[in-house]
Amino acid sequence: MRSITHIIYDCGGLLLDTERLNRQVNQTIASRYGKVFNQTVHCQIMGRTAPDSAQIMIDRLGLPLTPKDYLHQRYKLVTDLYPTAQPLPGAKILTEHFAAHGIPQAIATSSIRQRFNQKITRHQHWMRLFACIVTGDDEAINHGKPAPDTFLVTAERLGAAPVNCLVFEDSPAGVTAAKKAGMAVVAVPAADSDRTLFQSADKLMSI
Repeated sequence: MRSITHIIYDCGGLLLDTERLNRQVNQTIASRYGKVFNQTVHCQIMGRTAPDSAQIMIDRLGLPLTPKDYLHQRYKLVTDLYPTAQPLPGAKILTEHFAAHGIPQAIATSSIRQRFNQKITRHQHWMRLFACIVTGDDEAINHGKPAPDTFLVTAERLGAAPVNCLVFEDSPAGVTAAKKAGMAVVAVPAADSDRTLFQSADKLMSI
């Protein structure tokens, strides 16, 4: 039986309510070209790096864009939206509980540092609970989720063995990445997510 000594969280959709904002932005861009952004595509891009997500959007919806063009449109929209992000129910209570018991915690997100900073604009004090924060553009990460790099780098910086880490994730790609890293995973999918996509998680919870 493994001993859990450290906890790692994804951020968007797990700690902060940003997936709602992402859906809004992606649908806005899709509608410009007469396309519909649906839940199936949303689940495919959740947790992935921005370039990977852009390519999936273009391929699945047949958008007449390059990834660079898509991201340019996306970044113009999220710049105003991300600073409005609020904590998801129970997220602060959970992290404060573990902090009170002296359990080291970290964030491992696919967002680049600039986007992450926009999301936490109103939550600087909360972020002090985390021993380290690893973003998707960290130079030590060669491959984003669903590859394990992000979680392995985070564990290394925490000074923790992967087998002693517990990950909370809301995306299929994130769950896959954490399992590949050899970590225990609690999946917390959104209410409208296909729960069969999270079967590899050690435990499935509801928001």
